[in-house]
Amino acid sequence: MTIARILEPEVMDDPAEAIAYDGMDFSEVNQDFANLVAKTYPHEKATVLDLGTGTAQIPILLVQHCPKWQIIAVDLAESMLAVGQKNVDAAGFSAQIELVLADSKQLDYGDQSFDVIMSNSLIHHLPDPLPCFQEIRRLLKPGGVVVLRDLFRPESTSIIDNIIAGAKTGELDPHQLKLFRDSLHAAFTVAEIQAIAAAAGFENPNIYQSSERHWTLINL
Repeated sequence: MTIARILEPEVMDDPAEAIAYDGMDFSEVNQDFANLVAKTYPHEKATVLDLGTGTAQIPILLVQHCPKWQIIAVDLAESMLAVGQKNVDAAGFSAQIELVLADSKQLDYGDQSFDVIMSNSLIHHLPDPLPCFQEIRRLLKPGGVVVLRDLFRPESTSIIDNIIAGAKTGELDPHQLKLFRDSLHAAFTVAEIQAIAAAAGFENPNIYQSSERHWTLINL
């Protein structure tokens, strides 16, 4: 039996939390996700929506690979976006990446506005992701793609303990380890994501466990 989900705060809007999050080394998984998005929509130009962008690390990686993509990256945490704007400016991509304070469950964009809708590590923050999934369907252009990835909730606390213990020495400080543990407890299983996607009206999405830590959804 899978352990019960334990919610964590939907919005991480403390400046210290934002700095701690930005300092966590997600470079490998972020690059892998950015590569997947670019591969899934192999076009020179695209209008992209990034949900729960955090400190905008993934949009920056994407624009490095796809310099003609225009990305609107939204988050509900002003502190995250403040750090993200510094990252975007330092990378020199302020013309390609627009950061917006907005709720991914209720966005002020017209129907069928985006070629690509992506999100990495937002869904586990949401008490009920269904409204977010419904917004994704509303906002996606015909022929567009959705690429979502998030943490996968393990079947037991002992597995979570092993994942935490397996973090690289010096990779995460005690506070960052607590954030990671809380996120694993708040995450969804593949079966739960399949049910949410079906309720939102997604047609034949490919949803799978992509690592011991993550699930991935691709909807073409």
